[in-house]
Amino acid sequence: MPDVAQSDFASHATTLDWVGMNKISLPLQVPVNFDNKEPAIQQVGAEVGVFVNLSDPKAKGIHMSRLYLLLAEYAESQVFSPSSFAEFAQKLLASHEDISDMVRVQVSFPLMLNRKALKSQFSGYKSYPCEVEMRLVNNEVKIVSTVKVAYSSTCPCSAALARQLLQQEFSKDFDGQASIDKETIEAWLRSPKGSFATPHSQRSEAYVQVLLDNNSEFFQFVDLINNIESSLGTPVQTAVKREDEQEFAKLNGQNLMFCEDAARRIHNGLTAQNFPDFRAKVSHYESLHAHDAVSMTSKGVPGGLSW
Repeated sequence: MPDVAQSDFASHATTLDWVGMNKISLPLQVPVNFDNKEPAIQQVGAEVGVFVNLSDPKAKGIHMSRLYLLLAEYAESQVFSPSSFAEFAQKLLASHEDISDMVRVQVSFPLMLNRKALKSQFSGYKSYPCEVEMRLVNNEVKIVSTVKVAYSSTCPCSAALARQLLQQEFSKDFDGQASIDKETIEAWLRSPKGSFATPHSQRSEAYVQVLLDNNSEFFQFVDLINNIESSLGTPVQTAVKREDEQEFAKLNGQNLMFCEDAARRIHNGLTAQNFPDFRAKVSHYESLHAHDAVSMTSKGVPGGLSW
């Protein structure tokens, strides 16, 4: 059968940065580590993009079927890990060694984690968008993983303004009284007057990328997610009863933060976990404004991940 990708030459000879396929649906076996135990396998439905460069300017095109079949074989026979992924990159490159010298693979999938409620005995599943990008360039493999983590942010400035209004309303209601008994104050605080003014808060998102060790046997998704949520202190919840909602309100009050504060918290948490490199972007989807408040940070490795 004719194969014009091999027999024909390009009518306009030039190299191409990347050629391949995107949004390939595949099941992947992902080892997930929980509480320092042996990783458990979670099957995920992934979307994959696989590419090679076209370094031969005369070549008509690449061999897409080779890439697809190698990808399908990998999904069926291998557990998705940095070490197996790095080996897979070499196979992709070998399939195009006559016309290519670089490989790029992008994988995205939702990771489902069961999260306990803050106070009650209930729990629920939360979906965390995850991405992995691998590049093989100059015979060097680099693997970067990405997670997106939702959290709540309450504005420190708005909280201060709300406290001032609350103080003024309290002073107005009890003006002229030399003393006020404890029960009266408690009743006032429990009444609608106690929330005379409240600060604005909003759902926010942390977008975090870390450089991985190619020899690792599993992606540190859970460790990374736990690190981010612990650093921020206000992760979005799943199952919520009244005691959980009350605890969530307390956590928001104890963790007031601008987007700058959130970025610094994440930076410090990632630094403590000793990732070779990282970068993070936080977005606060402001309820006060029609625009977002955004802050970005990175580890600062020369030539590494940055914005």
